[in-house]
Amino acid sequence: MPAPGRGLAQLLGTTTFRLASAIVALFVVAAAAIVWLLHAETNAVLTEQVVAGLRSEARALELVTRDGGGRVLDAAIAGRSHHDAIQLYELTDAEGRRIAGNFELPPESAALPPEGGVVRYRRASAQGERPRLAVVLTADVGPERRLVVGRDIEDQRGYAERVRRLFLLGFGGLALVGLAGGLLMSRVVVRRIDQISAAARSIMAGDLSRRIETTDSGDEIDDLAANLNSMLDRIEQLMGGLREVSDNIAHDLKTPLTRLRARAEAALRGDGGAGSHREGLERIIEEADELIKTFNALLLIARLEAGAVEENMETFDLSDGVRDVAELYEPVAEEHGLSIAITAAGGPRLRANRQLIGQAVANLIDNAIKYGARGRQAGGLAGAAAGSPIDVGVTRSADGVEISVADRGPGIAAADRERALKRFVRLERSRTRPGTGLGLSLVAAVARIHNGKIRLEDAAAGQPSPGLKVVVWLPDRLYAE
Repeated sequence: MPAPGRGLAQLLGTTTFRLASAIVALFVVAAAAIVWLLHAETNAVLTEQVVAGLRSEARALELVTRDGGGRVLDAAIAGRSHHDAIQLYELTDAEGRRIAGNFELPPESAALPPEGGVVRYRRASAQGERPRLAVVLTADVGPERRLVVGRDIEDQRGYAERVRRLFLLGFGGLALVGLAGGLLMSRVVVRRIDQISAAARSIMAGDLSRRIETTDSGDEIDDLAANLNSMLDRIEQLMGGLREVSDNIAHDLKTPLTRLRARAEAALRGDGGAGSHREGLERIIEEADELIKTFNALLLIARLEAGAVEENMETFDLSDGVRDVAELYEPVAEEHGLSIAITAAGGPRLRANRQLIGQAVANLIDNAIKYGARGRQAGGLAGAAAGSPIDVGVTRSADGVEISVADRGPGIAAADRERALKRFVRLERSRTRPGTGLGLSLVAAVARIHNGKIRLEDAAAGQPSPGLKVVVWLPDRLYAE
């Protein structure tokens, strides 16, 4: 039956059917060659056995002639010549007149070679019987007589013919079954490919939520569908991120540009002299630095998502790298009344992009300082004790290594954690505080290009300020030792 939406002619033209037909044809040809070889070898063996028996019989009759003479041979042939026997004899005199025997050779067999051959014959007493097939050879019984001994092989030939017909029918049935199986297989494969094509058409039409159906069979088409669905998930995620960037860029980039222009205009209109102009230029430079920082972060994330970091891979001690970054931020933390506690024993050694790993850790510590300080200010003296430490750690897990940074700030609600990893997402709706909303998305991109993952947790569950713990997991296949 043709697949839905496709005619039989289209189904016969599919690659699946052509491959199935080619396999069936190769199998039939190989099987026919094997059967032909077996048949030929069997015939050769049987013929050799028949010829060996005839030679033995001819030697026995030659001995009878040598010991007893012609009359004894005549009697022996007459006694052995039975009408229905498969053993055949024909004894003639020098002029070719028949003396004894149970079959008649055709005239063309008069020049039969000594080693014998296959001839057609008629039984001596059968009239109107169709010629039969026999293997014959001549025996040396002297110049006065000519003795031909043979064996009827008509039954053997009939058996071989029946076997040949059986094989032809079998091969024909095998070919039909194979072609029917090819049609069925083509129907199943084409139906699933049509499903993939239909999903692709829907996606091209704009429905990015459409996915390819899977059958949970675990076959290669299911694997392909699963990989395509993963790719579509990633595309949908990127497109969603692009839309979100478009939605947020007006506020996150247009507002600083507007402020930049307003400060420049204010500096031009101001009449405070060189000091006023200098102050205005300094503020303009600060705004420009923030814009440059935002654009640099966007460019870095774009490079990460394009995977253009392989050339900068190196082998380094992860604990030493994390410790170096944390120690670099200790003075900044002290300025905000915080401290950094580092828990990082030696190792493991990774082959990764050291600069990007360091940038990710720096972003996490910078966020921890920013939000840990807010938690401290909000909590007063009690909050200072609870919010002062920032914990930075490197620990091994069962299948990799984890880098964690925890603060004692307000934390992030579980419902917002997935969204917090996207670009330009700032949970502070007023957006009055400095920041671009790219810090965590950059960390997530660094983890992704190293085949790792990022997760957000409460640093101190159940507390008024639970804080935030960010864990970056990297797989053990990055280990260099």
